[in-house]
Amino acid sequence: MRHSLYFIASFLLILTTACGPFKYKPVDAKEFPPDPKERVKKNIEEGRGFRIMGSLDKGGKFEFASSNPLWRATLDTLDFMPLVSANYSGGIVITDWYTENNTPAESVKITVRFLTNEIRSDALDVNIFLKKCDANMSNCAISQNNNDLVSELKLNILKKATRYQRDAIDKNKKENPYVGAESKGGDAPKEN
Repeated sequence: MRHSLYFIASFLLILTTACGPFKYKPVDAKEFPPDPKERVKKNIEEGRGFRIMGSLDKGGKFEFASSNPLWRATLDTLDFMPLVSANYSGGIVITDWYTENNTPAESVKITVRFLTNEIRSDALDVNIFLKKCDANMSNCAISQNNNDLVSELKLNILKKATRYQRDAIDKNKKENPYVGAESKGGDAPKEN
């Protein structure tokens, strides 16, 4: 009984003292500009608000898989193959074994590791594995085949990613009135 009283008293003490940040704070309307663009500019300068992409060195930077052109280009390039794993936070895409109808004894598997989110030639580590089986599909040998197909696959992914990034920048310029030097989602107001 005594322990439960101590627990309840401690809980109430924590509850009543922890609500300080949530108390109502009066706000003077004169402190905020009436123009919405000016309010946005002020909030951004003060580090307030919610930004999905980009930052002004305040808060976190959130980037989602659908906004990463390199990730999208990889998935679009490998869309004909079934995927075993596509882990954006881990930076890896692994396909399942893929077989063409006319060659059932040969299968291919592709892994793509993302070394950076930047679109550049060393951003991807692509590996292609070949599985060759005998006629009754019981004895199979797997080998890593990093030849011209790897460089062709990388080039295809990088070209698509560059196109996606260029399209996103063009779309952002048309639709978003807030453009920053590095911004994708429009963090800084446009200078007049």
